[in-house]
Amino acid sequence: MLKFLKILSVITTIGMVFVLIGGALVTKTESGMGCGSSWPLCNGEIIPSNITTELVIEFSHRAASGFVGISLLILSYLAWKYIGHIRETKILVVLSLMFLILQGLIGAAAVVWGQSDFVLAMHFGISLISFATIFILMLLIFEIDLKFDAQSLHIHKSLRKQFYGLTIYTLIVVYTGALVRHTSASLACSNWPLCGIGISSWSFYEWVQMGHRLAAGLLFIWVTILLFKVSKSYKNSKVMYYGWWAAFGLIFLQVILGGLIIFTKLNLIIALLHAFIISCFFGLLSYFLLLSSRSARSEKNQ
Repeated sequence: MLKFLKILSVITTIGMVFVLIGGALVTKTESGMGCGSSWPLCNGEIIPSNITTELVIEFSHRAASGFVGISLLILSYLAWKYIGHIRETKILVVLSLMFLILQGLIGAAAVVWGQSDFVLAMHFGISLISFATIFILMLLIFEIDLKFDAQSLHIHKSLRKQFYGLTIYTLIVVYTGALVRHTSASLACSNWPLCGIGISSWSFYEWVQMGHRLAAGLLFIWVTILLFKVSKSYKNSKVMYYGWWAAFGLIFLQVILGGLIIFTKLNLIIALLHAFIISCFFGLLSYFLLLSSRSARSEKNQ
């Protein structure tokens, strides 16, 4: 059964990646109304009669979300039953289901009643949290902690606070990025990294774009500073040393892709990679949150 649980966790995690990328694809191709204002059916039909590109994209996203929902229900039941003795399992199961349902409800509400750009921008962040919980659940099932000897890891209180703050701030950066897409401000600035015009003449869209760039730049600086701290203090910890170098590599690539989006005039593949890389970064960051939580609990019990 453990082998099946591992396979199912991988399938569910990969499926959630497709949900994330599919949601980004829906936004970037403006396919949100590809099925009209009906949900979960397409234009009120079980089998759509008028097939369009927008319909295929939107319906595929809905199908992926439905598949992940069913897969996650099965995974949650089995994880609760077979690895429920691991402290974090049950809370991860509850959070993954809760945020996946919330993601679906926001998506459905956007189709049926419509939502403002500021509300729709929350959709990707909520999906990201759901992905992170499923990803960490998969790591628990594969016993990654044992493989990297992370169970006895002690993380300094000051560093733990930085991990907590960085996670919250990353969600803020993700929200600003989603707002750029939903307000169609992606090409508001033709130059990168600066807009190239005076601040006094910036339009709303240019403020949205530059607000995201500033937030993303501060995130990169924060991750770089933490890289030096972790590299210096945790040389003998594989999970911390190599894990944070991986985090830095992902955020560095994310910045490069952000610039390429402007230079390639919204190339779809690069834009989707942009969404994928930040998802990987947030998943990895969430694992450091798990390690921090364990370290804090161990410190308290001493």
